[in-house]
Amino acid sequence: MLRDAVEDYDFSSEMSVDELVMQMEKAWGFTAGKLAVGVNIMESMIKAQNCVKFVSFTGNLVATGTRGVFKELIRRKLVDVVITTCGTLDHDLARCWRKYYRGSFVMNDSKLHEEGINRLGNVLVPNESYGTIIEEKMQLILEELWNEGTKEISPSQLCREIGQRACNETSILYWAAKQNIPVYVPGISDGAVGYQAWLFSQDHDFKLNILKDSGQLSDLVFTAKETGALIIGGGISKHHTIWWNQFKDGLDYVVYVSTADEWDGSLSGARPREAVSWGKISEKAKRIMIEGDASVVLPVMMSSLLARFC
Repeated sequence: MLRDAVEDYDFSSEMSVDELVMQMEKAWGFTAGKLAVGVNIMESMIKAQNCVKFVSFTGNLVATGTRGVFKELIRRKLVDVVITTCGTLDHDLARCWRKYYRGSFVMNDSKLHEEGINRLGNVLVPNESYGTIIEEKMQLILEELWNEGTKEISPSQLCREIGQRACNETSILYWAAKQNIPVYVPGISDGAVGYQAWLFSQDHDFKLNILKDSGQLSDLVFTAKETGALIIGGGISKHHTIWWNQFKDGLDYVVYVSTADEWDGSLSGARPREAVSWGKISEKAKRIMIEGDASVVLPVMMSSLLARFC
């Protein structure tokens, strides 16, 4: 029990981010220690052969520069499967063509509304940078697909088409399509991209086949020897990830990053140990919960991982 002593940080020389993370493991320091353990679990997961690697996250982070972390995970093929929300599609597509801006958590929201500016936390999203451009691009994509004979499509297939037809190299969807990494969005109707698909269907006999994606996820987990997941935040993307993994006796590697509490019984705040009781995470899994803002935690983790793999 009394094996590894706590050590102070040493700033006597310059250090890389990865060296800092390694010092965190020795300094321990509450969340710092968890972050270091999380990087080690991610390293083990990425190195594991025959392990299907999931990343799950919510769309709000894609409105920030954290989008670049997810893009790199996918571009460098450090993950095999993406499960996310419709907000990810919205922000990823929109930011290929328009800019979002730095704001503040405390602003005059009535004045922002009058000026056609939407506030997402401390990020400002003008109407022309969101709804307008998404409608323009999505209606063009859907019309092209329709004219090519596509009357029904799964959300993951639609994500691939968006990535190939309307995104650039800054984009999550672009790199997912290029690297043949599926993007699953179980709640695709809950956002601008899903709304545009519905709007298109009002004048066309066009359908989104959500159950087709369920079949693909079923095949993935039933044939996987091991699975692991980096799960950011909560909601439908988190639950979809752990839900499917219960059918192979649970995830073998798990890193949660969230600011949510567990006292209210929410899924977002539920710790990995709770998922063990459901069989969604293996009893033997390497697992950690990092309590913290993903916009701070993820760039540090990513920098450390890239130093180890790239």
